[in-house]
Amino acid sequence: MEFVSDLHLCAEAPRTVAAFERLLAQTDADALFILGDLFEVWIGDDTRHQPFESACLSALARFGERRELYFIAGNRDFLFGPAACADARMRALPDPTRLDAFGERLLLSHGDALCLGDTDYQGFRRMVRSASWQQDFLARPLTERAALARRIRSESQGRKSARPDPATWADVDPAEACRWLSAAGATVLVHGHTHRPGHAVLAKGLERRVLADWDLDAATPRGSVLRLDLDGWHERPAPGCAA
Repeated sequence: MEFVSDLHLCAEAPRTVAAFERLLAQTDADALFILGDLFEVWIGDDTRHQPFESACLSALARFGERRELYFIAGNRDFLFGPAACADARMRALPDPTRLDAFGERLLLSHGDALCLGDTDYQGFRRMVRSASWQQDFLARPLTERAALARRIRSESQGRKSARPDPATWADVDPAEACRWLSAAGATVLVHGHTHRPGHAVLAKGLERRVLADWDLDAATPRGSVLRLDLDGWHERPAPGCAA
């Protein structure tokens, strides 16, 4: 099985999209877990028939016809709903999800809910994850939703431009991560969101593995795939990235 997250697919990043399509076509993994931010933005399932979104879902569906495909929503695509999952032949999972595989007790998450130090974002997250906000947002015309999403993205990019190094962004709270693991009876947290790929010990017997974000359109392309099999953990570059 393989894990990816934070691909941020959009029409403006064609090399990243092509790399992900190559992964779907070429991997021999029996299951692929996408742990959030598959899309740069998803403003409702009624966009799934738009040319770009439809092409992405078709690529996912071709994989889903052959292998198992799972999805946990991220902070950019939390409105990815049942209709889109059905078109993509992808099964939505709750955040977090416990998974036992190859002798490991895993807890899968996008990771954003664990970044407690980012208090502004946590307030925003509570608002947009509420049923009332989502009902109001999805009732708006598509053009209005798209404009609002562009504004939110622009504000987010402005904050990131002021602090371009991901190492300065709020990270997962270790104590909260340990509480999640203990409550689930798991020992390994697998997540994305922070754009700080790596492996670290959280406490005795508890660890986390952080997935890389993908940007094959950057001057220095980046992205990787995390794999778990009978031989343990492995990480390999995304298609198009140097080893």
